[in-house]
Amino acid sequence: MTTNFEQLGLIAPLTAGITAAGIAVPTAIQAEVIPAALAGKDIIGQSPTGTGKTLAYLLPLFQKIEPAKRETQGLILAPTHELAIQIQRQIELLITNSGLPITATPIIGDVNIMRQIDKLKEKPHIITGSGGRILELIQKKKINSQTIKTIILDEADRLLDDKNADNVRAVIKTTQKDRQLLAFSATIPPAALGRVQELMRSPVEILSARSKPEDKPDIKHVYFVSDRRDKFEALRKIVNSIHIDQALVFINRSADVELTVDKLNYHGLIAAGIHGKFLKEDRKKAMEGFRNGKLQLLVASDLAARGLDIPGVEYVFHLDLPEDPEIYLHRSGRTGRAGASGVSIAIITPREAALIDHYEQVLQIKMLPKYVSHGKVFDKRTAHRPK
Repeated sequence: MTTNFEQLGLIAPLTAGITAAGIAVPTAIQAEVIPAALAGKDIIGQSPTGTGKTLAYLLPLFQKIEPAKRETQGLILAPTHELAIQIQRQIELLITNSGLPITATPIIGDVNIMRQIDKLKEKPHIITGSGGRILELIQKKKINSQTIKTIILDEADRLLDDKNADNVRAVIKTTQKDRQLLAFSATIPPAALGRVQELMRSPVEILSARSKPEDKPDIKHVYFVSDRRDKFEALRKIVNSIHIDQALVFINRSADVELTVDKLNYHGLIAAGIHGKFLKEDRKKAMEGFRNGKLQLLVASDLAARGLDIPGVEYVFHLDLPEDPEIYLHRSGRTGRAGASGVSIAIITPREAALIDHYEQVLQIKMLPKYVSHGKVFDKRTAHRPK
Protein backbone atom coordinates (compact mmCIF):
# COMPACT_ATOMS: atom_id res chain seq x y z
CA MET A 1 0.00 0.00 0.00
CA THR A 2 1.35 3.44 -0.98
CA THR A 3 2.23 5.53 2.07
CA ASN A 4 4.34 8.38 0.68
CA PHE A 5 4.85 10.51 -2.42
CA GLU A 6 8.18 8.94 -3.36
CA GLN A 7 6.42 5.61 -3.93
CA LEU A 8 4.08 7.34 -6.39
CA GLY A 9 7.05 7.98 -8.68
CA LEU A 10 7.76 11.64 -7.91
CA ILE A 11 11.31 12.98 -8.19
CA ALA A 12 13.27 14.06 -5.09
CA PRO A 13 12.86 17.86 -5.51
CA LEU A 14 9.07 17.48 -5.55
CA THR A 15 8.92 15.13 -2.57
CA ALA A 16 11.18 17.55 -0.69
CA GLY A 17 8.95 20.43 -1.76
CA ILE A 18 5.75 18.95 -0.42
CA THR A 19 7.51 17.86 2.75
CA ALA A 20 8.57 21.49 3.23
CA ALA A 21 4.91 22.44 2.86
CA GLY A 22 4.07 20.13 5.78
CA ILE A 23 2.47 17.37 3.68
CA ALA A 24 3.65 13.84 4.34
CA VAL A 25 0.93 11.44 3.15
CA PRO A 26 -0.96 11.60 -0.16
CA THR A 27 -4.73 11.80 -0.14
CA ALA A 28 -6.75 9.20 -2.04
CA ILE A 29 -7.18 11.38 -5.12
CA GLN A 30 -3.43 12.14 -5.17
CA ALA A 31 -2.45 8.49 -4.74
CA GLU A 32 -4.56 7.50 -7.76
CA VAL A 33 -4.01 10.50 -10.04
CA ILE A 34 -0.23 10.99 -9.79
CA PRO A 35 0.89 7.58 -11.20
CA ALA A 36 -1.72 7.69 -13.97
CA ALA A 37 -0.76 11.26 -14.90
CA LEU A 38 2.94 10.44 -14.94
CA ALA A 39 2.11 7.55 -17.30
CA GLY A 40 0.56 10.04 -19.72
CA LYS A 41 -3.06 8.96 -19.26
CA ASP A 42 -6.03 11.25 -19.85
CA ILE A 43 -7.84 11.52 -16.50
CA ILE A 44 -11.26 12.46 -15.14
CA GLY A 45 -10.87 13.07 -11.41
CA GLN A 46 -13.74 13.66 -9.01
CA SER A 47 -13.16 14.15 -5.31
CA PRO A 48 -14.76 16.25 -2.55
CA THR A 49 -13.67 19.82 -2.02
CA GLY A 50 -10.56 20.08 0.16
CA THR A 51 -9.07 16.67 -0.66
CA GLY A 52 -6.01 17.91 -2.55
CA LYS A 53 -7.01 17.90 -6.22
CA THR A 54 -4.74 20.86 -7.08
CA LEU A 55 -1.57 19.10 -5.95
CA ALA A 56 -2.84 15.89 -7.55
CA TYR A 57 -2.39 17.47 -10.97
CA LEU A 58 0.39 20.01 -10.24
CA LEU A 59 2.92 17.45 -8.99
CA PRO A 60 2.93 15.27 -12.13
CA LEU A 61 2.72 18.38 -14.33
CA PHE A 62 5.87 19.79 -12.68
CA GLN A 63 7.67 16.48 -13.16
CA LYS A 64 6.86 16.41 -16.88
CA ILE A 65 8.02 19.99 -17.54
CA GLU A 66 11.40 20.27 -19.29
CA PRO A 67 12.85 23.45 -17.73
CA ALA A 68 15.60 23.79 -20.34
CA LYS A 69 12.99 24.34 -23.06
CA ARG A 70 11.78 27.94 -23.11
CA GLU A 71 8.26 27.15 -24.25
CA THR A 72 4.80 26.77 -22.76
CA GLN A 73 4.27 23.10 -21.91
CA GLY A 74 1.35 23.13 -19.47
CA LEU A 75 -2.02 24.92 -19.61
CA ILE A 76 -4.48 25.08 -16.70
CA LEU A 77 -7.98 26.41 -17.40
CA ALA A 78 -10.16 27.71 -14.56
CA PRO A 79 -13.72 29.15 -14.62
CA THR A 80 -13.07 32.14 -12.29
CA HIS A 81 -10.33 34.69 -11.77
CA GLU A 82 -10.13 33.80 -8.08
CA LEU A 83 -9.50 30.13 -8.81
CA ALA A 84 -6.86 30.96 -11.42
CA ILE A 85 -4.98 33.18 -8.96
CA GLN A 86 -5.33 30.54 -6.22
CA ILE A 87 -3.76 27.93 -8.54
CA GLN A 88 -0.99 30.38 -9.45
CA ARG A 89 -0.21 30.86 -5.74
CA GLN A 90 0.05 27.09 -5.30
CA ILE A 91 2.35 26.88 -8.33
CA GLU A 92 4.61 29.62 -6.94
CA LEU A 93 4.75 27.90 -3.56
CA LEU A 94 5.69 24.59 -5.19
CA ILE A 95 8.39 26.30 -7.26
CA THR A 96 9.85 27.88 -4.12
CA ASN A 97 9.73 24.69 -2.04
CA SER A 98 11.04 22.36 -4.75
CA GLY A 99 13.70 24.66 -6.16
CA LEU A 100 12.81 23.57 -9.70
CA PRO A 101 13.51 26.26 -12.37
CA ILE A 102 9.92 26.30 -13.63
CA THR A 103 8.17 29.51 -14.68
CA ALA A 104 4.45 30.30 -14.69
CA THR A 105 2.09 33.19 -15.29
CA PRO A 106 -1.66 33.77 -14.88
CA ILE A 107 -3.65 34.96 -17.91
CA ILE A 108 -7.15 36.17 -17.03
CA GLY A 109 -9.71 38.56 -18.48
CA ASP A 110 -10.30 42.13 -17.25
CA VAL A 111 -6.52 42.63 -17.03
CA ASN A 112 -4.38 44.81 -19.29
CA ILE A 113 -3.69 42.55 -22.26
CA MET A 114 -0.47 44.35 -23.23
CA ARG A 115 1.08 43.53 -19.85
CA GLN A 116 0.11 39.90 -20.36
CA ILE A 117 1.69 39.90 -23.82
CA ASP A 118 4.91 41.22 -22.26
CA LYS A 119 4.89 38.37 -19.71
CA LEU A 120 4.30 35.83 -22.46
CA LYS A 121 7.50 36.98 -24.22
CA GLU A 122 9.34 35.21 -21.37
CA LYS A 123 7.85 31.88 -22.57
CA PRO A 124 6.46 30.63 -19.21
CA HIS A 125 6.38 26.86 -18.84
CA ILE A 126 2.87 26.94 -17.35
CA ILE A 127 -0.06 29.25 -18.09
CA THR A 128 -3.10 29.36 -15.82
CA GLY A 129 -6.22 31.31 -16.67
CA SER A 130 -9.58 31.78 -18.32
CA GLY A 131 -10.50 30.21 -21.63
CA GLY A 132 -11.69 33.41 -23.29
CA ARG A 133 -8.52 35.46 -22.78
CA ILE A 134 -6.22 32.51 -23.50
CA LEU A 135 -8.08 31.78 -26.75
CA GLU A 136 -7.76 35.44 -27.73
CA LEU A 137 -3.99 35.36 -27.17
CA ILE A 138 -3.64 32.09 -29.08
CA GLN A 139 -5.50 33.69 -32.01
CA LYS A 140 -3.19 36.73 -31.77
CA LYS A 141 -0.25 34.26 -31.91
CA LYS A 142 1.03 35.42 -28.54
CA ILE A 143 0.65 31.92 -27.08
CA ASN A 144 2.05 29.02 -29.09
CA SER A 145 -0.41 26.25 -28.22
CA GLN A 146 1.48 23.74 -30.40
CA THR A 147 4.11 23.28 -27.65
CA ILE A 148 1.52 22.51 -24.94
CA LYS A 149 1.83 18.88 -23.81
CA THR A 150 -0.63 18.89 -20.88
CA ILE A 151 -4.01 20.62 -20.46
CA ILE A 152 -5.80 20.64 -17.11
CA LEU A 153 -9.45 21.61 -16.58
CA ASP A 154 -10.03 22.66 -12.96
CA GLU A 155 -13.71 22.77 -11.98
CA ALA A 156 -14.46 20.93 -15.21
CA ASP A 157 -18.21 20.98 -14.61
CA ARG A 158 -18.17 24.79 -14.81
CA LEU A 159 -15.72 24.92 -17.69
CA LEU A 160 -17.92 22.62 -19.75
CA ASP A 161 -21.27 24.25 -19.00
CA ASP A 162 -23.21 26.05 -21.74
CA LYS A 163 -21.49 29.37 -21.00
CA ASN A 164 -17.86 28.23 -21.15
CA ALA A 165 -17.73 25.02 -23.20
CA ASP A 166 -17.23 26.62 -26.63
CA ASN A 167 -14.13 28.57 -25.55
CA VAL A 168 -12.66 25.54 -23.79
CA ARG A 169 -13.18 23.30 -26.82
CA ALA A 170 -11.70 25.96 -29.10
CA VAL A 171 -8.57 26.23 -26.96
CA ILE A 172 -8.11 22.45 -26.86
CA LYS A 173 -8.54 22.18 -30.64
CA THR A 174 -5.56 24.47 -31.20
CA THR A 175 -3.22 22.02 -29.45
CA GLN A 176 -1.58 18.85 -30.77
CA LYS A 177 -3.75 15.73 -30.87
CA ASP A 178 -1.36 13.76 -28.68
CA ARG A 179 -1.57 16.24 -25.79
CA GLN A 180 -2.63 14.94 -22.37
CA LEU A 181 -5.95 16.16 -20.93
CA LEU A 182 -6.90 16.02 -17.25
CA ALA A 183 -10.26 17.19 -15.85
CA PHE A 184 -11.08 17.66 -12.16
CA SER A 185 -14.05 18.72 -10.08
CA ALA A 186 -15.79 18.01 -6.80
CA THR A 187 -18.90 17.07 -8.79
CA ILE A 188 -19.22 16.15 -12.47
CA PRO A 189 -22.85 15.99 -13.67
CA PRO A 190 -23.66 13.56 -16.49
CA ALA A 191 -23.80 16.31 -19.15
CA ALA A 192 -20.34 17.62 -18.25
CA LEU A 193 -18.99 14.08 -17.97
CA GLY A 194 -20.18 13.32 -21.50
CA ARG A 195 -18.59 16.50 -22.85
CA VAL A 196 -15.22 15.85 -21.27
CA GLN A 197 -15.18 12.20 -22.39
CA GLU A 198 -15.62 13.39 -25.98
CA LEU A 199 -12.38 15.37 -25.70
CA MET A 200 -10.29 12.50 -24.30
CA ARG A 201 -8.64 9.28 -25.40
CA SER A 202 -9.65 6.31 -23.21
CA PRO A 203 -9.66 8.36 -19.99
CA VAL A 204 -8.99 6.89 -16.58
CA GLU A 205 -11.94 7.77 -14.34
CA ILE A 206 -11.02 8.35 -10.70
CA LEU A 207 -14.26 9.09 -8.88
CA SER A 208 -15.13 10.27 -5.39
CA ALA A 209 -16.68 6.95 -4.40
CA ARG A 210 -13.14 5.59 -4.21
CA SER A 211 -11.90 8.28 -1.80
CA LYS A 212 -10.75 7.11 1.62
CA PRO A 213 -13.03 7.90 4.57
CA GLU A 214 -10.24 9.91 6.20
CA ASP A 215 -10.24 12.25 3.18
CA LYS A 216 -13.84 13.28 3.86
CA PRO A 217 -13.93 16.80 5.31
CA ASP A 218 -14.80 16.99 9.02
CA ILE A 219 -17.84 19.26 8.81
CA LYS A 220 -20.70 19.52 11.32
CA HIS A 221 -24.03 20.45 9.73
CA VAL A 222 -26.61 22.40 11.75
CA TYR A 223 -29.64 24.57 11.03
CA PHE A 224 -31.75 27.28 12.69
CA VAL A 225 -35.37 28.09 11.81
CA SER A 226 -36.38 31.72 11.29
CA ASP A 227 -39.03 33.74 9.49
CA ARG A 228 -37.61 35.12 6.25
CA ARG A 229 -37.77 38.74 7.43
CA ASP A 230 -35.81 37.82 10.58
CA LYS A 231 -32.93 35.92 8.93
CA PHE A 232 -30.44 38.80 9.21
CA GLU A 233 -31.20 39.30 12.89
CA ALA A 234 -30.94 35.53 13.40
CA LEU A 235 -27.52 35.57 11.76
CA ARG A 236 -26.39 38.41 14.02
CA LYS A 237 -27.52 36.52 17.12
CA ILE A 238 -25.80 33.29 16.04
CA VAL A 239 -22.52 35.08 15.24
CA ASN A 240 -22.55 36.80 18.64
CA SER A 241 -23.63 33.68 20.55
CA ILE A 242 -20.92 31.44 19.08
CA HIS A 243 -18.37 34.27 19.06
CA ILE A 244 -17.59 33.83 15.38
CA ASP A 245 -14.72 36.00 14.20
CA GLN A 246 -15.11 35.21 10.51
CA ALA A 247 -17.44 33.26 8.25
CA LEU A 248 -18.52 32.90 4.64
CA VAL A 249 -22.18 33.67 3.93
CA PHE A 250 -23.82 32.15 0.85
CA ILE A 251 -26.91 33.40 -0.94
CA ASN A 252 -28.58 32.10 -4.08
CA ARG A 253 -28.64 35.16 -6.35
CA SER A 254 -25.60 37.20 -7.41
CA ALA A 255 -27.86 40.21 -7.85
CA ASP A 256 -28.66 40.18 -4.12
CA VAL A 257 -25.05 40.29 -2.87
CA GLU A 258 -24.83 44.07 -2.38
CA LEU A 259 -28.29 44.28 -0.80
CA THR A 260 -27.38 41.45 1.59
CA VAL A 261 -24.14 43.20 2.57
CA ASP A 262 -26.04 46.43 3.26
CA LYS A 263 -28.54 44.60 5.49
CA LEU A 264 -25.81 42.77 7.41
CA ASN A 265 -23.94 46.02 8.03
CA TYR A 266 -27.21 47.61 9.19
CA HIS A 267 -27.56 44.77 11.72
CA GLY A 268 -24.13 45.55 13.18
CA LEU A 269 -22.02 43.02 11.29
CA ILE A 270 -18.89 43.95 9.32
CA ALA A 271 -19.48 42.48 5.87
CA ALA A 272 -18.40 42.77 2.25
CA GLY A 273 -19.33 40.74 -0.81
CA ILE A 274 -18.11 39.29 -4.07
CA HIS A 275 -20.04 38.39 -7.19
CA GLY A 276 -19.27 37.86 -10.85
CA LYS A 277 -19.97 41.46 -11.92
CA PHE A 278 -17.78 43.12 -9.28
CA LEU A 279 -14.85 45.11 -10.64
CA LYS A 280 -11.54 43.32 -10.18
CA GLU A 281 -10.36 45.96 -7.69
CA ASP A 282 -13.53 45.57 -5.59
CA ARG A 283 -13.21 41.77 -5.51
CA LYS A 284 -9.54 42.04 -4.54
CA LYS A 285 -10.32 44.54 -1.76
CA ALA A 286 -13.07 42.31 -0.32
CA MET A 287 -10.88 39.19 -0.43
CA GLU A 288 -7.92 40.94 1.18
CA GLY A 289 -10.17 42.43 3.87
CA PHE A 290 -11.43 38.98 4.73
CA ARG A 291 -8.01 37.31 4.63
CA ASN A 292 -6.41 39.90 6.93
CA GLY A 293 -9.25 39.75 9.45
CA LYS A 294 -10.81 43.16 8.88
CA LEU A 295 -14.13 41.62 7.82
CA GLN A 296 -16.38 39.35 9.86
CA LEU A 297 -18.43 38.09 6.95
CA LEU A 298 -17.75 37.60 3.25
CA VAL A 299 -20.98 37.29 1.26
CA ALA A 300 -20.82 35.30 -1.97
CA SER A 301 -23.00 33.72 -4.60
CA ASP A 302 -22.19 30.22 -5.80
CA LEU A 303 -20.80 31.57 -9.08
CA ALA A 304 -18.35 33.95 -7.39
CA ALA A 305 -17.25 31.46 -4.72
CA ARG A 306 -16.17 28.59 -6.95
CA GLY A 307 -12.52 27.94 -6.32
CA LEU A 308 -12.24 30.06 -3.19
CA ASP A 309 -9.65 28.58 -0.84
CA ILE A 310 -9.30 30.72 2.27
CA PRO A 311 -7.35 28.92 5.01
CA GLY A 312 -8.80 28.84 8.49
CA VAL A 313 -12.48 29.40 7.70
CA GLU A 314 -14.35 27.55 10.45
CA TYR A 315 -17.92 28.56 9.63
CA VAL A 316 -20.06 28.69 6.51
CA PHE A 317 -23.57 30.17 6.60
CA HIS A 318 -26.35 29.48 4.11
CA LEU A 319 -28.70 32.47 4.21
CA ASP A 320 -30.55 30.92 1.26
CA LEU A 321 -30.70 27.18 0.63
CA PRO A 322 -29.97 25.89 -2.89
CA GLU A 323 -32.33 23.34 -4.40
CA ASP A 324 -29.38 21.17 -5.50
CA PRO A 325 -27.77 19.20 -2.63
CA GLU A 326 -24.43 19.19 -4.48
CA ILE A 327 -24.35 23.00 -4.40
CA TYR A 328 -24.93 22.87 -0.65
CA LEU A 329 -22.04 20.41 -0.40
CA HIS A 330 -19.79 22.70 -2.49
CA ARG A 331 -20.57 25.64 -0.23
CA SER A 332 -20.01 23.66 2.95
CA GLY A 333 -16.67 22.48 1.59
CA ARG A 334 -15.25 26.00 1.97
CA THR A 335 -14.67 24.96 5.59
CA GLY A 336 -13.20 21.76 7.04
CA ARG A 337 -10.28 21.89 4.62
CA ALA A 338 -6.84 20.28 4.82
CA GLY A 339 -7.71 18.14 7.83
CA ALA A 340 -9.32 20.95 9.84
CA SER A 341 -12.88 20.77 11.20
CA GLY A 342 -15.66 23.19 10.34
CA VAL A 343 -19.33 24.00 10.82
CA SER A 344 -21.94 24.54 8.11
CA ILE A 345 -24.93 26.55 9.38
CA ALA A 346 -28.20 26.91 7.48
CA ILE A 347 -30.76 29.55 8.48
CA ILE A 348 -34.02 28.28 7.07
CA THR A 349 -37.68 29.25 6.91
CA PRO A 350 -40.30 26.65 7.90
CA ARG A 351 -40.99 26.17 4.18
CA GLU A 352 -37.36 25.24 3.53
CA ALA A 353 -37.45 22.40 6.08
CA ALA A 354 -38.16 19.84 3.34
CA LEU A 355 -34.75 20.63 1.82
CA ILE A 356 -33.08 19.55 5.07
CA ASP A 357 -34.66 16.10 4.73
CA HIS A 358 -33.59 16.01 1.07
CA TYR A 359 -29.97 16.92 1.88
CA GLU A 360 -29.78 14.24 4.57
CA GLN A 361 -31.03 11.54 2.22
CA VAL A 362 -28.97 12.48 -0.84
CA LEU A 363 -25.73 13.48 0.89
CA GLN A 364 -25.88 10.91 3.70
CA ILE A 365 -25.31 13.57 6.36
CA LYS A 366 -27.04 14.49 9.62
CA MET A 367 -28.20 18.09 10.07
CA LEU A 368 -28.84 19.03 13.70
CA PRO A 369 -31.58 21.52 14.67
CA LYS A 370 -30.46 24.37 16.95
CA TYR A 371 -31.94 27.54 18.45
CA VAL A 372 -30.64 30.71 20.13
CA SER A 373 -31.91 31.90 23.49
CA HIS A 374 -30.46 34.51 25.88
CA GLY A 375 -27.21 34.72 23.92
CA LYS A 376 -26.55 30.98 23.87
CA VAL A 377 -27.07 28.19 21.32
CA PHE A 378 -29.01 25.10 22.35
CA ASP A 379 -29.97 21.79 20.74
CA LYS A 380 -33.59 21.81 19.67
CA ARG A 381 -35.37 19.21 21.76
CA THR A 382 -38.19 18.31 19.39
CA ALA A 383 -37.49 15.50 16.97
CA HIS A 384 -40.02 16.86 14.49
CA ARG A 385 -39.17 19.20 11.69
CA PRO A 386 -41.19 22.43 11.45
CA LYS A 387 -44.14 22.16 9.11
